[in-house]
Order: sequence, then C-alpha cells, then structure tokens
Amino acid sequence: MALEYALKNLKAAKEVISVAVAQNGAALQHASEDLKADKEVVIVAVTEDGMALEFASNKLKADKEVVLSAVTQNGNALNFAFAHLCSD
Repeated sequence: MALEYALKNLKAAKEVISVAVAQNGAALQHASEDLKADKEVVIVAVTEDGMALEFASNKLKADKEVVLSAVTQNGNALNFAFAHLCSD
C-alpha cells in the first residue's frame, strides 16, 4: 500500500486520504490521528471495508452511525465496536 510510505503531510491531507480509503478502506490505518477521528473519512473507509473500523478513533468506534455502516459492510466489524453498542 503506497500510502504507508507517503509523507506525513499527505497522511494528514483529507482529500488524499478520502480517495485512498474509498478505494481501500484499510488505508485508514495510515491516516493521521486527526483523520482517523474524522467521521466523514471513517464512514467512507468502513463503507468500503467494514473491518477498517479497527483503525478508527475510539470515539468513532462508539458512534452508532459509523458502527452500523461498518457492520452493514462486514458483520465481523462488530468486534471493533465499543461493547455498549453491541447490545443495541
């Protein structure tokens, strides 16, 4: 994955990361911490690959809309959601 070797400023560029995660949700793992906490970017990532929820910020792992998007794409993504959402 080329993003892994990208310069730090590219990993923080929302436009670059948005395009990358739309093609491969797992690219979220190489995004800056700020973008891992950006709901718009994370929803794009988990819609492409639900398992990308693993790389989202803790706050978004507890966000019902984000988790639902991830689980809709891949039910196994529930493993990365915060426990209180699993009972919903």
